[in-house]
Amino acid sequence: MTPPLPDTRPLAGVTVLDFSTLLPGPLATLMLAEAGARVIKIERPGGEDMRFHGPILGEGREAMSAYYAMLNRGKEIFELDLKSPDAVERIRPLIESADVVMEQFRPGVMERLGLGYEVLAAINPRIVYCAITGFGAQGPRASAPGHDLNYQATTGALSIGRLPQVDPPPPGLLAADIAGGTLPAVINILLALLGREKTGRGTKLDIAMTDGMFTFGFFSQAEGAATGRFPDPGEPIFVGSLPRYSLYRTKDERLLAVGALEDKFWLAFCEVIDLPAALRDDHATPVETRAAVAERVAARTHVEWSGILAGTEFCVTPVLNMAEALADPHFVARGLFAHSVSTPSGRVLPAAVVPVAPQFRGDPGVVPAPGA
Repeated sequence: MTPPLPDTRPLAGVTVLDFSTLLPGPLATLMLAEAGARVIKIERPGGEDMRFHGPILGEGREAMSAYYAMLNRGKEIFELDLKSPDAVERIRPLIESADVVMEQFRPGVMERLGLGYEVLAAINPRIVYCAITGFGAQGPRASAPGHDLNYQATTGALSIGRLPQVDPPPPGLLAADIAGGTLPAVINILLALLGREKTGRGTKLDIAMTDGMFTFGFFSQAEGAATGRFPDPGEPIFVGSLPRYSLYRTKDERLLAVGALEDKFWLAFCEVIDLPAALRDDHATPVETRAAVAERVAARTHVEWSGILAGTEFCVTPVLNMAEALADPHFVARGLFAHSVSTPSGRVLPAAVVPVAPQFRGDPGVVPAPGA
């Protein structure tokens, strides 16, 4: 019998103990797992809360939340009452061999449980890249220009959480959880592992989701520091103060994302919609220009705009809903949805899409959720 090939993923051999629940921590450890780490999720008896957040697949012992299945693909579960007197001793062997510990409790909780950093470091002192483009190097849209608004439009992100009866609508993206928590955690874990190679010791990382959100305020922070005046809401270009970077309603009440910041893109779009020359300087006539653009966009449906804009290169894109984004040939061609997760009930779901480069993940295929 031929022995299995060694796991060549970059985090193969790294062991992660995951005490976290819900989204930020589990998503971070999912990314580490996808890159080869062994993730052992420590859960209270009966399982963590995310197991029971609908939609639920299966019944009885096979019941499992779709969210939970996708977040915990390929992980192992170790059920333990952390308040039990022997909790530390029961997981001591895991602590001794672990490389990373993830926790998501309020400050002081792990210390009260006897699992704070100083305790774990005494047991195991070692506990502790990138090309960025709009659409990636391969795929039908690889060479297309764009800006953040366009990328959100084509991935379905702008369609999430739009509640017409609420003005303004709540943000549809869990930016603080994922961009403020998950991603900084992964970045700093990898930095700590690299640093450990030099020092031989691990470290304690204090990742605050609120800290991470300040990164999104970079432009306002720079303007305030330079001029002594921070921009009012709605003033920055990227939140729609100029007609050339905004959202417009189509005839059928869907949206068109105009992200034509550069003059060459904006003027090309003005030609397509036959905008009068007097209104093309949107810096000079923002109100009048916006009204004229809105009128022209509203004259056609979402489908009509999709046909008109196909193959154009001026950063104007129809806002897709999630179903449309998942079926988009560009993202399908990039293999984003080639991985799957099986559930205890036998259902197979698409795996959560994570920003781990394909060469660092396993081959596309089905990996079980815990218990499947």
